[in-house]
Amino acid sequence: MPPRRDVLNLVRNLGANARPSQQRQAVATLLSLCCIAIFTAGAIPLLVQLLKPGPAAELQQDAAGALSALGRNAGNAVTIAAAGAIPLLMQLLGPAAPARLQQNATLALKQLAANADNVVAIAAAGAIPPLVQLLGPGSLSDVKLTVVGLVWRLSRNAENASTIAAAGAIPLLVLLLGHHCCCLGARGADQRSGRFGHTRNQRCHRGHHH
Repeated sequence: MPPRRDVLNLVRNLGANARPSQQRQAVATLLSLCCIAIFTAGAIPLLVQLLKPGPAAELQQDAAGALSALGRNAGNAVTIAAAGAIPLLMQLLGPAAPARLQQNATLALKQLAANADNVVAIAAAGAIPPLVQLLGPGSLSDVKLTVVGLVWRLSRNAENASTIAAAGAIPLLVLLLGHHCCCLGARGADQRSGRFGHTRNQRCHRGHHH
């Protein structure tokens, strides 16, 4: 692991005074380091700030990917949510967003949804309707499969389950069983153990359009 001074310098390059190219390089380098080092250096609040609208969508994409990786740690997931990431990640789910940005944002939310309090917060922020829309035509298969995993985690809350159904998720999920059976079948073991979407089926890389 690099000296703490070097980690702190990378974290400083996440700040608003840094150039977008410096910020992107800092995010990429921090992703290769130990999560504990990033957490103790105070990077999480700065990464959350990079989710805000700006001139470089790639920076939002990188920040969401970094938060997704950090969110695998239960403590980090709490810290990320407390830093205000949930509503910012929601803003990245719109139909005009690039597919890679949608993928990273939904994956970050999925990691946060491993925490019961975050499940409530994600639903309360109004995330369910836009997530259900991503299950429909026009989204890439990888995005849809990540959303399936996130919706599954959200549905473990009874009130959320009703909201998901009311938003029209059931017929879209049934369609996915028909049109994406190759993807879902490849992930059957993950689904049964409660881990959706952690493996990639290259045959389903391209989205289906109706």
